[in-house]
Amino acid sequence: MTKSPIYLDYAAATPIDAAVIKVMEPYYARQFYNPSATYHAAKVIRSAVTTARKEVAHWLGARSSEIIFTAGGTEANNLSIHGIMRRYPKANIVISSIEHESVQAPAAHYNYREVKVQSDGRVDLHDLDRKIDNQTALVSIMYANNEIGTVQPMRDIAKIIKAKQVERSREDPPLIFHSDACQAANYLDLHVARLGVDMLTLNGGKIYGPKQSGALYVKAGINLLPLIDGGGQEQGVRSGTENVAGIVGFATALQLAQTDRHQEAERLRSLQHYFFSELAKRLPKALINGSVKYRLPNNLHFTLPGTDNERLLIALDEAGVQAAAGSACSASDEMPSHVLSALGLGDDYAQASLRMTMGRQTSLDQLKAVISLLQQLTNRS
Repeated sequence: MTKSPIYLDYAAATPIDAAVIKVMEPYYARQFYNPSATYHAAKVIRSAVTTARKEVAHWLGARSSEIIFTAGGTEANNLSIHGIMRRYPKANIVISSIEHESVQAPAAHYNYREVKVQSDGRVDLHDLDRKIDNQTALVSIMYANNEIGTVQPMRDIAKIIKAKQVERSREDPPLIFHSDACQAANYLDLHVARLGVDMLTLNGGKIYGPKQSGALYVKAGINLLPLIDGGGQEQGVRSGTENVAGIVGFATALQLAQTDRHQEAERLRSLQHYFFSELAKRLPKALINGSVKYRLPNNLHFTLPGTDNERLLIALDEAGVQAAAGSACSASDEMPSHVLSALGLGDDYAQASLRMTMGRQTSLDQLKAVISLLQQLTNRS
């Protein structure tokens, strides 16, 4: 058993950064006012929300008016999909076959098509080109996958979509490109113009900010139908009294993540290389899932053939190592991962796979302990 718990599930949840807690604290008790109220104290709170919106917009290269604050990534994904598809109910939506459940589930309410991915998890661009027709209103493809860490060729995807946009007639619905960037925000560029996206989802709970905080970038000119009607907050798209502490905390977390992303990505990439190298030496039957080249630096997803991931996870937990088999959102589902299935992997293969995701507290010594433990457990099974 390890001396202290080793947490390797940062893709599921990150601890709130101390600097984030500090900026949030005043808005729980002392500065509790409703930003929509008219007296001076409330206007001060409204100003804090405005500042946070400007900060988020800065990192996305967007306008403040293009930022909608939400209660996390799931709401932002639902708002983007339902907000467009309810406006164009006869249109179709195109998604990749490895999207998060918060994209898959709302898309299933409409005429949707899934784009195939290659064996490394990268979108098949030819299939994407075939699946989009003049009745496609929305394409939703995640920036980086939450299970296998594969990063998509966003600019190439955007080029295909833009070429399709040129072919549209006035009678056709608009063609909009949305991307779930919840896992990407710690390590990758979020500038929306460089990515070529029209809408982008972010989640505070994945970037050392508060859970149930997030944002949706919506390019000017796109009119979403709201999911929540009420007082008209967030430009009428997301009514309800603003979660000021969450908004301020989210903005600070995003700033810290984007400021440090190059340095942290380099550190984690070194640890990733060590882990995969040692895995190959000590457990030569182990197989890496997802792209090695186009991969989030914190992602370690691999298969240990002949093992049972549920038993391994229990044994790891008893030894003080906290890891996962896949998405935390579907952890209670006994069905094999749809992501691994999309890669063409069989059920036996999927049920022998583990996802370990690193973060700011992950150290080389921790990975050495985990490798040794995996070797012991695998030899025992």
